[in-house]
Amino acid sequence: MFDLSDVRVLVTGGSKGIGLGIATVFARAGAKVAITARSVADLHTAADGLREAGASEVVTVSGDISTRATATSIVQDAVAALGGLDVLCANAGIFPEATLKEMTEENVDQILGVNVKGTVFTVQAALPALEKSGRGRVILTSSITGPITGYPGWSHYGATKAAQLGFLRTAAIELAPARITVNAILPGNVLTEGLADMGQDYLDGMTKTIPLGALGTPEDIGYAAAFLASREAGYITGQSLVVDGGQILPESPEAMA
Repeated sequence: MFDLSDVRVLVTGGSKGIGLGIATVFARAGAKVAITARSVADLHTAADGLREAGASEVVTVSGDISTRATATSIVQDAVAALGGLDVLCANAGIFPEATLKEMTEENVDQILGVNVKGTVFTVQAALPALEKSGRGRVILTSSITGPITGYPGWSHYGATKAAQLGFLRTAAIELAPARITVNAILPGNVLTEGLADMGQDYLDGMTKTIPLGALGTPEDIGYAAAFLASREAGYITGQSLVVDGGQILPESPEAMA
């Protein structure tokens, strides 16, 4: 079951963090993997690791997905190199911190450009190849922050993650006739480079709020993506899967005592 051998997958934002975790899981399952990011150096490092993980083929494409032209070019280059596309993991995203009082128009434009416009443009660009596949899968990386929870300093980030879920529901309806499913993963706190930058006190505090007693790993999100990409998940569309170790469950800190 869940055989992903020779499945062609594109992971945006795939050079680090959750994106690299997703790409690594697909690589171990024998998929042909394309990853995108803005840094060429990071892409080369990630590609070496994916080959070691067992990817039958690794493709790297650099660029910024926040404009339609560049997003289209990035996806087309990846599809051409892979010889088609079966799975799009629209993972690229940014999470700069800013309170409402200090947030600038540039802050808002930047995060909307990458997290929302980038998602839409990437999916649009991938449609011809996903339709040709006959079993296309679109998997969005959203978050518990925005759709379910909130955290000071990330109101603009939360808005973009909630927007992705609004997008996926109608996209799932529109793409169903082409046998393309559209689903989202909502990670909780996952131990990535970005989260580590928040400091040990933050990490320790967040860990205490998680019933399973540990932060997630990028591969935890990858396993969820691999399931949604499988043939066995072909009847699931328009859904969001929370992967958070139970983080959203406690009603109050006292529930974890």
